Amino acid sequence: MKSLSRIVVLMLAGCGVVFAQQKPVPTGQMSNPYGPPVTLEAARKIAQPAIAEARKNGWTMAVAIVDPAGDLVYFERMDNTQLGSVNTAIAKARSAARFKRPTKAFQDMVASGGEGLRALGLDGAIVVEGGIPLVMDGKIVGAIGTSGGTSAQDGQCAKAAADLVK
Repeated sequence: MKSLSRIVVLMLAGCGVVFAQQKPVPTGQMSNPYGPPVTLEAARKIAQPAIAEARKNGWTMAVAIVDPAGDLVYFERMDNTQLGSVNTAIAKARSAARFKRPTKAFQDMVASGGEGLRALGLDGAIVVEGGIPLVMDGKIVGAIGTSGGTSAQDGQCAKAAADLVK
C-alpha cells in the first residue's frame, strides 16, 4: 500500500510539473480605445495599398474595410477573385475590429493547441490571418480584411494597407 501511495504522489507531482511548464496563450488584444469610425473616403484610400500589393504579386483579392463595430464601410473585389473570399474578407475585418486584434493572433492561438483552441469557440472570431485593426491617432477606427490567397498572402496585403494608416 505504501508503494502505491508513492506511485500516485509521483504521478501527481509529474502532472504538476507538466502543467507548470505550459506557456500562457498570447491573446494579442490591443489596448487602444475605439475612436470615431473610418470615413468612406478614408476607407477607399486605405484599400488601395492592399489591392496594389495583390496586383504586384499576381494575386486576386477581396478587400473589406469596416468601422469599429464591424459594419461594412467599403468593399472591393478584384476581377477573378474566388467568390468565397467576399464574405471571408468581411468576416476577417469584422473579427479584427470587434476583438481589437489581428486575426493572425487567433490563428496563432489555435496553432499553439491546448488553451489556444478556445479561440474556436468565440462567436465571430476568425482564426485565419488577413484581418488587422486600423489605428488612427491611437484609436481603433475600424479594420481591414483581405481574402483570396493563402493566409500569409492575405496578411501581407492587409498589412500593406494597415501600415500606412496614420
